[in-house]
Amino acid sequence: MVSYMDYTSPSARFSFNINKSTLVKKDQQNYINVLGIEQLNTLENVSLLDIFLSANNVIEPHYHQNAAELVYCISGAATVSLLNPFTRQIQNYYITPGQVTNIPQGWWHYEVAAVDNTHLLAIFDAPTPEVILGSDILKLTPANIMAHTYCMDKNQWQKTVAPVKPATFIGPTANCNRNVQNTAQHPYATQRHTVQSYDQQLPANRHYYNY
Repeated sequence: MVSYMDYTSPSARFSFNINKSTLVKKDQQNYINVLGIEQLNTLENVSLLDIFLSANNVIEPHYHQNAAELVYCISGAATVSLLNPFTRQIQNYYITPGQVTNIPQGWWHYEVAAVDNTHLLAIFDAPTPEVILGSDILKLTPANIMAHTYCMDKNQWQKTVAPVKPATFIGPTANCNRNVQNTAQHPYATQRHTVQSYDQQLPANRHYYNY
């Protein structure tokens, strides 16, 4: 990238405290800090998210339309899952401190913390980490379009997605009163590398899901 930044300008910033730049905060244990060109104007093709999670919290399914992502585990442990659009399979990678998972640009993915005090660093090859969130897709796409496209009853669709909060970022939401499944019991939570085919993830009756 060719930079036209005037590095002699008094406004050129070369240092920043990312702890003062919170993108989203669910609670004291679950939050994301952001560093991009808006925070540090001398950045070029790099930005990052500093992610803190407690066990069973999820960075919701999403994709980055403008950048690839490298997820590095600083502490704790997490399963990074991505949908490979070429094989149509979910690939699960359990990472611990010092391990990374690479997510190509535009790939659907999510992260689940396996233990408390999980700290992840997500590094992007773009000056701003843009994102399309699953919660926004579910809530902002007109219900009549979703229902018609997938041969569903519109009222049923609206009832199903009613609890979904746009821009969830970290789930489950703080007011969730459902019993949350322990991630450690999930068959893919602690395996180094697993692959699930798309068909294996769908129940026999593809119209209804029980969570």
